[in-house]
Amino acid sequence: MKKLLILVIISFASLPLSEAQIIKTTLNLTVRDELGNTVEGATVSIYETEANYTAEKNPVATGTTDKKGVVKFKELQPISYFVIVRKGDKDNMGGGEQIGKLEANKINKATVIIQ
Repeated sequence: MKKLLILVIISFASLPLSEAQIIKTTLNLTVRDELGNTVEGATVSIYETEANYTAEKNPVATGTTDKKGVVKFKELQPISYFVIVRKGDKDNMGGGEQIGKLEANKINKATVIIQ
């Protein structure tokens, strides 16, 4: 019986990791104001192309920052994204905000300043 249990444990240990266990490409984006304070409740949209960013259409994802000023986007493509952030009369427009290419299967982090 012990041999069977050991064989079962060894069999499971040698299985490859399933896709569910692999980290998906994620972006944790922090929004700060011109004083460096985090901004809760800001609306964040990310775009794959400059044309969609400029027209503000077809966002890949949209979210709202939490109490720590962070919004998380999961299961993204490992590419560079254009970002629009707004809260009240503050935004990041004019800066042509584009984040660097995301690393695949990693939790990527970026910060955007609004003013």
